[in-house]
Amino acid sequence: MAGADPRPPLSFWQIWNMCFGFLGIQFGWALQMANMSAIYEYLGADAHQIPILWLAAPLTGLLVQPVVGHLSDRTWNRLGRRRPYFLAGALLASCALIAMPHSSSLWMAAGLLWVLDASINISMEPFRAFVADLLPAAQRTRGYAMQAVFIGLGAVVASVLPWVLFGLFPAGREGGTAGPAIPLAVRLAFYTGPSSRPGSTRRRTWRRSAG
Repeated sequence: MAGADPRPPLSFWQIWNMCFGFLGIQFGWALQMANMSAIYEYLGADAHQIPILWLAAPLTGLLVQPVVGHLSDRTWNRLGRRRPYFLAGALLASCALIAMPHSSSLWMAAGLLWVLDASINISMEPFRAFVADLLPAAQRTRGYAMQAVFIGLGAVVASVLPWVLFGLFPAGREGGTAGPAIPLAVRLAFYTGPSSRPGSTRRRTWRRSAG
């Protein structure tokens, strides 16, 4: 039939699997939003320095997202069109999340934030395109709604996790950290981040045409 959408409809769990990576992406965003200003203060930043240290997020989004979006539209190899960017972004973000709590200086933390923001943007832009790539027009609203659910869930979990962990490992008790060092609860929250990074999405039988 002329004009028919070649994309097969997906089940609820296939859409769930396709969008699940947004949980990890938003976890990384929310974790830094909730904790980086405090980490900068732990490492000796003055109040007037913190805004300039936060330039990483808008600048990496401005520079990385258009470039990665353009490249991923034109990439095709044995991993597919989008998966190479998921993999690269997830690995880099995981390394940055693990290293961040071990920052020994203010500028080390700022540099790792740039790496983390760039890595999340590398993963996020191709993930957004997955809905248009894989879902027929009739299911795209459902796909974007599923993305929004995981974005909200990731933000809530990442924001509350340091508070929960601080209840288990308060500063000044065994296992906690007192003084100017980054608290153990915050470090454990960042270590949790790599386990929520976007993994591979099952290979679909449908492929976009080369054009």
